Amino acid sequence: MDIRNICGPGYVFQSGTERDKSCQIKRSRALLKIFRNEKYGRLIENFFSLSILQGANYLLPLITLPYLVRVFGAEGYGQVMFAYSFIQYFVILTDYGFNLSATRSVSVNRENSAKISEIVCSVLIIKSIFLIVGFGIMCGVVFSVPQFRTDWQLFLLMYGIVIGQAYFPIWFFQGMEKMKYITALNITARLIFTVFIFVLIRNRSDYLFYPILYSIGFITAGVISLYIIFRQFKVKPVIPSFKIIHGYFKESTQFFLSRASVSIYTASNTIVLGLFAGPVAVGYYASAEQLYKGMQGLFVPLTNALYPYTAKERNVVLFKKIVTWAVLIMLVLAVVVVIFSEFITGLIFGNGFEPTSDLLKLFAPLALIVVVSVLLGYPFLAALGHAKYANYSVIAGAICHIIMLLITIPILSIYSVAIITIITETIVLSVRIYGVKKHGLWKVA
Repeated sequence: MDIRNICGPGYVFQSGTERDKSCQIKRSRALLKIFRNEKYGRLIENFFSLSILQGANYLLPLITLPYLVRVFGAEGYGQVMFAYSFIQYFVILTDYGFNLSATRSVSVNRENSAKISEIVCSVLIIKSIFLIVGFGIMCGVVFSVPQFRTDWQLFLLMYGIVIGQAYFPIWFFQGMEKMKYITALNITARLIFTVFIFVLIRNRSDYLFYPILYSIGFITAGVISLYIIFRQFKVKPVIPSFKIIHGYFKESTQFFLSRASVSIYTASNTIVLGLFAGPVAVGYYASAEQLYKGMQGLFVPLTNALYPYTAKERNVVLFKKIVTWAVLIMLVLAVVVVIFSEFITGLIFGNGFEPTSDLLKLFAPLALIVVVSVLLGYPFLAALGHAKYANYSVIAGAICHIIMLLITIPILSIYSVAIITIITETIVLSVRIYGVKKHGLWKVA
């Protein structure tokens, strides 16, 4: 339905006329039909649910960021972010790509209740095994490496985040396209966490409250979400055979390798800086990275909503329009951030964070590259049956990233790491564009 010509070809807007009022009513009714259309309605509903959810995930940490940076200082904040980045390896391990593979499995089997129960229970069993294995690995590293051992309590408490993330089944609700069920729950948990940050953290010695509050928020949201799955959606607890569980494990392995590769040039940047440049450098880098993630996070709800939708509907025409608008919006935002970077960092972090301003100028164009790359990845290539390009692109990027990091260790700085990340993301985007062109996906009508 083309609402542009609903008032007749060549109609010119004339404010206040009876014909214009009639035209506006027709357009409103046409838009309402689009929203009520089952095919588009699911996408629109889940996009807004994911937007609210993701907005809270990025906005609330940005609210606490200025406060935490001022209380902890660059060094203290870097210390906490070093531990948080290390824990992300175990988040990736326990996720094992199920946020992608299980989302697709749930989406295509949503009408088969027995199959849904099998998927849910298989994924939860695998995640539980990885939680135990991951905890053992983490303890081994923390108590054997001096840089980790001095803050062993911080790392152990941070592992609660891994537990909460593992049992927070966002993949189920994305696949069912019923994100409204957990949006309110997640936001409530995050709000409570945010409030208690200001109540309990008063000075640098209170840094352990950060992982405690964060972990409680994630674990609470995860437990209640599982209750909703088994209660509201009538998922039955079953114990699938080893063959079935292994099948889901094997299916998700390629997605895990992709996600693990991504963590090499995201979480590893902070880890490498912490080991070779110190916590102050981590503090500067992590502060700028939080703002960059806020920019990038604007489009995460869109990519999450598009993946199950594109896999089912294969609407390439709509996808092309969405990418065009996303690029234009991010381009404008990147230009604004570059121009006002000093003002932004000064307002948020106060004095003494000048290096963060320079980093933000590098991260702004990076956000534009990443948005295009992410949209072409799983929401497009993987959804249309060409996941290997989405997966291989980040593996290739990770290999190049490691090589560049190793070469630059003697001159390692926050700026060299940022530039290396830009090069890496450009490589990832190039591989994905190659995949799209090779299979003529952009030409599909």
